[in-house]
Amino acid sequence: MKRIFMDGWQLPSAARRMILCLGCMGMMMAGCASQSAPRIGVLLPDDYNTPDGMILSTDGSIYLNCPNYNQPEYPGKLLRIGTDNVASEIYTYPAHPVTGKSAPLGIDIGSDGNFYVTDNQSFYDKNNQSRLLRLIVQNGKVDRCEVLVTGFVESNAVSARPDGVYVTETQMDPTAWPLPSGVYRFRYDEFTGTPIELKPRGNDPHLIVRLSTGNPDWRVGANGMGFDSKGNLYVCNFGEATIMRYTFDASGAIAGSEIFASGQGMESCDGIKFDPRNDDCYVADFAANAAHRIDKNGKVTTIWKNANDSDGIGGLLDRPSEVCLRGNQLYISNIDLPVKGNRYDQLHTISVIDVK
Repeated sequence: MKRIFMDGWQLPSAARRMILCLGCMGMMMAGCASQSAPRIGVLLPDDYNTPDGMILSTDGSIYLNCPNYNQPEYPGKLLRIGTDNVASEIYTYPAHPVTGKSAPLGIDIGSDGNFYVTDNQSFYDKNNQSRLLRLIVQNGKVDRCEVLVTGFVESNAVSARPDGVYVTETQMDPTAWPLPSGVYRFRYDEFTGTPIELKPRGNDPHLIVRLSTGNPDWRVGANGMGFDSKGNLYVCNFGEATIMRYTFDASGAIAGSEIFASGQGMESCDGIKFDPRNDDCYVADFAANAAHRIDKNGKVTTIWKNANDSDGIGGLLDRPSEVCLRGNQLYISNIDLPVKGNRYDQLHTISVIDVK
């Protein structure tokens, strides 16, 4: 197991002073309250240059996927962030047979103890090369990688639920307008060893939710996904800055849908996680360089926002894409993609914000 970079306090003192100084300047510019200011939780080397999907395990560890889109000469990696904020590399994903790249994005842990992972190949090929993977864990280590589903244009978030595995597809047909996207559900007994091949453009029977995005500035549809304590499904429509809520009937079919939260300071909605203690949820806002808390009534509170292209100095947000709640600390992946005026930089960080 390879141990890698850690919290910013273990940097050389001169570098630490520089980061703290510049970070404080950025905080003042952001105009946010100091008690909720972000700090560097984990500082990563170039091997892990595009941090994204996170999931909290029962032992308190956070598992982090790094697709490494920003420097694709590095393969996709799975890291473990311990309770001491020291990160360790635990797995290197195999390359896709067509693109030659690995692109692990969303991640969840199933009741079987295995990891369910979306392999989002859309950065390399939009011709339905994205997949759903399963990492088989034996004796506490990843033993092998299985391909469960093929044929996505852009597989993104994944949730391993008791009734099946849910996957968002951010673009079902990149040429269509408004942009179609959606959510698929796959039953565990369908994973028989031969990958399921999706029918393209939303014509597959596994599709249970359809969304439409009409924002020409952000052609990004279904993104983050989560479930509350009652089992209701929440889906982030990134480009519309809207979170939809879906209920199920006794058979597991979608029974109803409604807008849960929209706008209210959100410019986009990317990754989402629920607090099991109160059903509040936390959302990464990639477009606004922000993180928000949303209560169970859909009221949005911005807990931090800073200017674009921050370089992640001192823990500032740098195109955040995912959140993960561990106790009263919110971990935020800064994916730092070079889009819409943002420049990719060499500071690769997981920010941490104390929340009540």
